[in-house]
This record gives sequence, structure tokens and C-alpha cells, in this order.
Amino acid sequence: MSNAVRRLEIFKRLLEHATERLGLDFGFVLWDGSTVPARLPSSEFAVVFADEGVVAALIRRPKLDTFLNLWVSGRVDLRNGSLFDLVARRPKTRTKDFFRSLDKLLMLRTALQFLFVSRGGPWPLEAIRRDRPSSGSVTENKSNIAFHYDISNAFYALFLDPEMAYSCAYFTDWSNDLATAQLAKFEMICRKLRLKPEEKLLDVGCGWGGLICYAAQNYGVRAHGLTLSQKQYDFAREKIARLGLADRVTVELTDYTGVKGEFDKIAQIEMIEHIGLANHATFFKTMHQALKPGGLYIHQASMARPNRFKQQTRGRPAGYRAISRYIFPGGEVDHIGMLIENLQRHGFELHDVEAWREHFARTCRFWHDRLLANHDAAVREVGSVKTRLYLVYLFGCSFVFERDGMEIFQTLASKRQRGPSGVPPSRADLYR
Repeated sequence: MSNAVRRLEIFKRLLEHATERLGLDFGFVLWDGSTVPARLPSSEFAVVFADEGVVAALIRRPKLDTFLNLWVSGRVDLRNGSLFDLVARRPKTRTKDFFRSLDKLLMLRTALQFLFVSRGGPWPLEAIRRDRPSSGSVTENKSNIAFHYDISNAFYALFLDPEMAYSCAYFTDWSNDLATAQLAKFEMICRKLRLKPEEKLLDVGCGWGGLICYAAQNYGVRAHGLTLSQKQYDFAREKIARLGLADRVTVELTDYTGVKGEFDKIAQIEMIEHIGLANHATFFKTMHQALKPGGLYIHQASMARPNRFKQQTRGRPAGYRAISRYIFPGGEVDHIGMLIENLQRHGFELHDVEAWREHFARTCRFWHDRLLANHDAAVREVGSVKTRLYLVYLFGCSFVFERDGMEIFQTLASKRQRGPSGVPPSRADLYR
């Protein structure tokens, strides 16, 4: 028996052992076409290993980065299902208990068989430099934004709603589709800001222009959007012209520090995650200066829970590092206590805080499923690696928010002033 055959057989024995001990509800397809269990129907959900280097790599470095490289290169894959199906079928046993239940001698023998086997390739994510917190410079901010948003407008259109809203949607009913929920989000923002005709609205990080166009069309405001993404800027300008809104809506290719003039209302919808924690003071000072006396400011952002935030300061968890390296370079999140302190410290009065965690879990699930349904078109647009990277990123976000590993809040504040704030005495006007 050759060494390659011996390795294959002992790995199969380990998988059979794990399947029996844990009662796994899925199978495995190995690089020679054989399966565990042996007579696994082709219609069954299964984890697929493309080559023995996959096992060698996972044994030598059982880290998230290893799995991600194997996943995006297609060397680890799923048959007849998605990552959500894998999670749904996972053992209910804790990881520590899982390993305790396995035969240690069999695990050791398997590890020794693969210890010196080549990890194979490719390793496409290793070429991406390790991330670091943003310095706050316009040049670095623009580079970080381009990394994520300037991939392809056509790619994002494959999984976003028709308005190209790339932030947490608002489900007035859990049965709402994505398009309905994104319009409901725009509507809720406009209501919370109590927009009135001819008011000046600033959207900091306006994306593809969905909110500024909606506010102008439905509330008669004069809206101005800021973005650092060239592709978003080009798309938004075309949309504004197509809708005949050029006299009411403008968009500018600039950093938030480049904002000019004063505005009655300001919206920041999931842009602050990009700028780095060290730059929050500059951001809030800038927003305060740009807001007219008594003006309203809405702030929507993903956040860590306070205990997780403390862990981040001691050393960022693997998932956090992966997101900031491969998806959002320079990205960092605060927690709700830090946000409230920043708002109050920089001259804002807090009026309302609304938790949207479950809304974001559902939004990300919609995005994942839409991208999966358009997989082939996405591969043609941006390649297999990027498509598979976004699938695991959207799955991870949905999973983390669904399990309360992260939070998201929509917060309303006004520019502090003596006397009445002008905000209605109840929330009744929001739900009319």
C-alpha cells in the first residue's frame, strides 16, 4: 500500500469515527471520489475535500485564515447546500467536548501521516497585506474604501436590492422581502430626521445614492451625499440624472473631513466603521460643525458588545482580523456606551436608540442567498475567489448577528441647545 493510499484510509477512519461518535447529519467526499459514509447518495449534503493538502494544512495550522484560503480557492467546498446548512447540521456539542469524545490515538496517527505532506495550493488570500487601524488620512481612507466598494457595481447589484442599499434593512414584518425592507429603512430614517421640504440633508457615506434620492423624491429636501468610492460616485450621478433630480440632489467624491457648509439634518448610515476608532473624535467634531443649531443627526452603526470590545483591545479575535484584512481594511467598531459618550462629549443631545440586530441578521441572509443564486454571474464579474470570499463574509455576518455576537443600533441625536429640542414628545409620528 502506497503512502498516499495509507493516508487516505486513515483519514477515512477518522471521519467514520467522528460521524459515529457525533451522529453527524452530513457526509464527506474525498479527493479520490470516495465518500464517508461509503454509500453516500449523490443527492446528500456533504463537505468536499479537493486534495490531501487540505488535511495537511488544517492539521499544521488549524486557523481561520487557513480555512478561508481553502474555501475561497474551492479546495474545501459544500455539495447540495450552503454554509447555513452546515451550521444547521453541526453537532450541538461544544468544540472542547467534541475533541474530548474522539479517539486520541487515532487523531495522533492521522496527524503524523499528514504532518509532512505538502499543503498544496493556491493560497490566494496570503497576497493581501495584513490590516492595521486607519491613520485617518484622506489617502488611506480612499484606498481602503476602493478596496471594498470599487470592485464592480454590477457585482453588488447581484445581491443588493434595486436601490443598491448596502446597510441594515428594516423589516416592519419578518415576511417582508429585501426591497420592501430597504425602502422601509429609508422611510424610517426620513421620519426620525423629521425631514421637511427645502431642508438641507447631508448623507455621509451615501453609497450608491439610495437615501439621498429617496429623501428628495418623497420629502422634498435638498440632499447632498459624500462618498470616497469612484464607482459609487459615478453610479449615483447617473441615477440622479436619470431620475431628474439634478436640481435637488448632489453627490461629492470626498472624505467626511471635506464637508462644506451647514445642514439641517445629517445621516451617517454604517460608514463610521471604516474610519478607525482613533479618528472618532475628529468625525463627531466635524458632524457637529456641519449641523445647524437644533438640527438632527441619525447614526446607524454595527457595534461590539462591551465585553467583546474589551477583548478586542487586548488582541483582536480571528474573525475580526479576517474581516478587517480581507473585507474592510482599516475597519473598527465601537460599542453603544462609547457612541453615547462621543455624542454627548461633542455637543449632541441623545433622543432615541433603537436596536436592529435581528434586522441585520436577516439582511445579510438575504444578501448571501441572492449572491449564491447569482453565483455564476458573480464569478464572471469578479472571479471565483472574490465570489466565494463574499459568500463566507455574508454568511459570517448573518450568523454572528443572529447569535448576538454583534449589535447594531440606529441612534437619533440633536445639536444641543438651551430650551426645547424640537423633537416630538412621543414616537407616534414614526409609526403612523
